[in-house]
Amino acid sequence: MHGKGSLINKLPGDRWQKFANLRMFFAWMWTHPGKKLIFMGGEFGQWSEWNHARSLDWHLFLGEEHAAAQKLVQDLNWLYQNTPALHQLDHEPGGFDWLDASDADQSIFAYTRADREGGIVYVIVNATPVPRKGYRVGVARPGSYRELLNTDAPKYAGSGMVNPLPLQSHDIPWHGRAQSIIVDIPPLGVSILA
Repeated sequence: MHGKGSLINKLPGDRWQKFANLRMFFAWMWTHPGKKLIFMGGEFGQWSEWNHARSLDWHLFLGEEHAAAQKLVQDLNWLYQNTPALHQLDHEPGGFDWLDASDADQSIFAYTRADREGGIVYVIVNATPVPRKGYRVGVARPGSYRELLNTDAPKYAGSGMVNPLPLQSHDIPWHGRAQSIIVDIPPLGVSILA
């Protein structure tokens, strides 16, 4: 809507927090049910509001953070397209399930997305600039879990708080699930696991 400003300029914090918030918001939106919509220029963090009468601010790609934001959107699009759990049951109750929507003390939201074949994706969102190490997440099945995407990865101009190794489940019930894993959640970041 004209006159409302650019997405990144609406986000709180200093430059680092603005870009971290932008990455978090994109991953949250792409993994949540519903269709995705952003204005042109938003995908690379254009500072000025989109204007139909002029070109986008392509020169911003000379800055690492802007190119990295666009790379995140590219990778989110690929993940969305190639992960049925993120879109197959968008309009059915079985496609989305909250793991935790009440962790106000840490500002963490955790939910799952599922497909018809039983595939499940776990999404953990940290909405504060405080890293959350050793966060326990309930999982449906025993086994090894891997991080599909982390918005704090260096390739997205993040600080690198990622989970590179497989995460083995434990026989500790959590979030209403029989198993759980321990994951590090980056500040103002999202970890997507399967």
